[in-house]
Amino acid sequence: MIRGLGTTLLCTLLLLPASSAQDVKQANPGPADWATGNPAASGLSAERLQTMETAIRSGEFQRISSVLVARHGQLAYEAYFNGFDSNSLMDTRSATKTITSMLIGIAIDKKLMAAVSQRVWPMFADTAYQNHDPRKDKITVEDLLTMSSVLECDDNNDFSSGNEERMYVTEDWTRFVLNLPIRGFPSWMPKPQDSPYGRSFSYCTAGVFLLGRVLEREAKITVPEFASKNLFSPLGIEKTGWKFSAMGEAQTGGGLGLRSRDLLKLGQLYLDGGKWKGQQLVSESWVKTSTQPHARVDEQTEYGYLWWLRTFQAGGKSYFAYFMSGNGGNKVVVFPGLDMVVVITSTNYNTKGMHQQTEKVLTDYVLAAAQ
Repeated sequence: MIRGLGTTLLCTLLLLPASSAQDVKQANPGPADWATGNPAASGLSAERLQTMETAIRSGEFQRISSVLVARHGQLAYEAYFNGFDSNSLMDTRSATKTITSMLIGIAIDKKLMAAVSQRVWPMFADTAYQNHDPRKDKITVEDLLTMSSVLECDDNNDFSSGNEERMYVTEDWTRFVLNLPIRGFPSWMPKPQDSPYGRSFSYCTAGVFLLGRVLEREAKITVPEFASKNLFSPLGIEKTGWKFSAMGEAQTGGGLGLRSRDLLKLGQLYLDGGKWKGQQLVSESWVKTSTQPHARVDEQTEYGYLWWLRTFQAGGKSYFAYFMSGNGGNKVVVFPGLDMVVVITSTNYNTKGMHQQTEKVLTDYVLAAAQ
């Protein structure tokens, strides 16, 4: 979510002159590590995508910065708007959380971490903190990956002790998380044992930040270094923009800047079972487990290991997807049934209807183009 960081980064964006999808593709030729195609050859309606471009450039959709589609392993469509281009670092906010899940999976695959059942609080026995409670000692890596720990931490509740905005104004974010009290379950809130999958979902950026600290302690290397060595460099991702706490710790809960093409690579990596150009970067078992439901968010949405899971409707058909999501309406969406990955970036930070706008672009135009 990263709402606090969002307010300071908003800027006035200029609208580019109208141009076609082909114009954009010629101005921004695909990199050597992306096989490029065109919409028609990939089974996409170029006409429908052109209609989408026209709608975005006319202002019908606000502050969209890019739309990219990979189909059958090829970069089939790419367009940029409002002053952004293929070299722009897109701040997709909480989409970073899903990348943290990838890094945790890689660390477990490499035996640098024991398992998702590993308990977190004992790793910080050398750190003084408040609100000691034996239930904290039972919090596992999996609890933080699924946003279902017993910590009183809810970014959607301004009164929550663990609301991310409270963390950002402190110096020591690690101690902030360790200090959090245990959440209560009044009669109108379902307890974990009464919830689907035995977990009660509560959106908590602070917990994902703590996962980064766990990774650093276990791998004996900083998060940016670990990510570069084990994920980004093998994917050919060279340009990144990490956010850091006052103490210089990488914010693994949000704000990492990446190019849209590189975000597309991350989605394609999972669509291909953790492989990129024949190299297994993330184990197939981690990909499968991460994108299965472990907690229920609402009637339409479930949650994996920092992946959102949902079925989208378009043209009378249903399409299951797992996706990365961040404040502003940013999304990296994987449609296994369509062999397709979609990146939509936007700077609608802290704006009502931001995700609904992105989903309208996704369903009414991109999915409609794939039918």
